[in-house]
Amino acid sequence: MKIQFSKFHGTGNDFIIVDNRDGLLNLESVVIARLCDRHLGIGADGVIIVEPSVKGDVLMHYYNADGNEAGMCGNGGRCVAAWSLRNGLTDKNINVLAQDGKHSARIEDTRGGLYIVDLGMTNVDKVKKFEDGFFVDTGVPHFVKPVDDPELIDVIKEGRRLRFDERFIPGGVNVNFARILAGKIWVRTYERGVEDETLSCGTGVTATAIAGMLSIGSEINEWEIHTRGGLLKVFANFKTQVFRDVVLKGPAQFVFEGEIIL
Repeated sequence: MKIQFSKFHGTGNDFIIVDNRDGLLNLESVVIARLCDRHLGIGADGVIIVEPSVKGDVLMHYYNADGNEAGMCGNGGRCVAAWSLRNGLTDKNINVLAQDGKHSARIEDTRGGLYIVDLGMTNVDKVKKFEDGFFVDTGVPHFVKPVDDPELIDVIKEGRRLRFDERFIPGGVNVNFARILAGKIWVRTYERGVEDETLSCGTGVTATAIAGMLSIGSEINEWEIHTRGGLLKVFANFKTQVFRDVVLKGPAQFVFEGEIIL
């Protein structure tokens, strides 16, 4: 079987996007994991299967590098919006449906294979403060741990320890080590499913902005988030104990396209 695919990344968080609008593909988790393998496959943090949707322009199914489906991927959603425009499916305003609901995307600019994409995220109301950080659900669960300098953290060791912490049983969490200042955050993320550090994580970046609003002040509703893969921005408003109007903004980059024989 031949599969046509596109490779995109959002600030270094990279994805294999597969068009399944005809509904003919049914990839097993072991196949998805093989596609993501950076030595034996194409190589990516995850696979996104795009299907038709009656509630949006497209439906995205996101699978982590271990082959298991996840609820949402912020950078992946931005890349799907760019992929949809590139393939002539939509204009610059796109509705992407994911497991956690509908996300409205707007493409502000295109420069060759680079797209600047604003993606609306779901409202955030599942937040819990601990002595050592914040639990924030932004479509998938995240733990944000404030630190003085993320570059001094052993992200793999500490990320794995917190990812399986008993507080987050049974599913575990993604772990973000964040230096939080007023309106600016520097973050490194350990992602479950990838079981490694990724250069960027859209839902994680969103979670760190929410943690920033909780720790610095909810009146700051625009945040600059610096990841190892680049700069992202998060906008949010805190109203009636819920974070609303949440938007993740940043670049989505087309890398290449091709086909692979399974």
